Amino acid sequence: MSSPSVGEQSSFPLGSGVGVTKEVNVNPCPTQPCQLHKGQSYSVNVTFTSSTESQGSKAVVHGIVMGVPVPFPIPESDGCKSGVNCPIQKDKTYNYLNKLPVKSEYPSIKLVVQWELQDDKGQRLFCWKIPVQIAD
Repeated sequence: MSSPSVGEQSSFPLGSGVGVTKEVNVNPCPTQPCQLHKGQSYSVNVTFTSSTESQGSKAVVHGIVMGVPVPFPIPESDGCKSGVNCPIQKDKTYNYLNKLPVKSEYPSIKLVVQWELQDDKGQRLFCWKIPVQIAD
């Protein structure tokens, strides 16, 4: 696990499985934990290189609260509709773009967001975590 970058690039890339994470940007997120304000939406941009072929891809996002992963719904889970040109080819680099909406009914807590993109066999193309603080 690498240490987070300064500025808008604040995240912890994890072992990817069948891909290599090159860069992760959550915007705006100048410091950690990221201050996520209720009712706002944050952009997520991940550059990764696939080491496998896949017809499709699916994002799986969890909020980890006290060690327990809780599904975190996003508007578009289809990676092929989020900037990734499918079918995914081996040894090709892709830019994944999505939004992280923070609903007003979410509690004001600290947690860790885990975001992964899976191929059509359920293997991780990328996976990263970032500490966040949900605030009013």
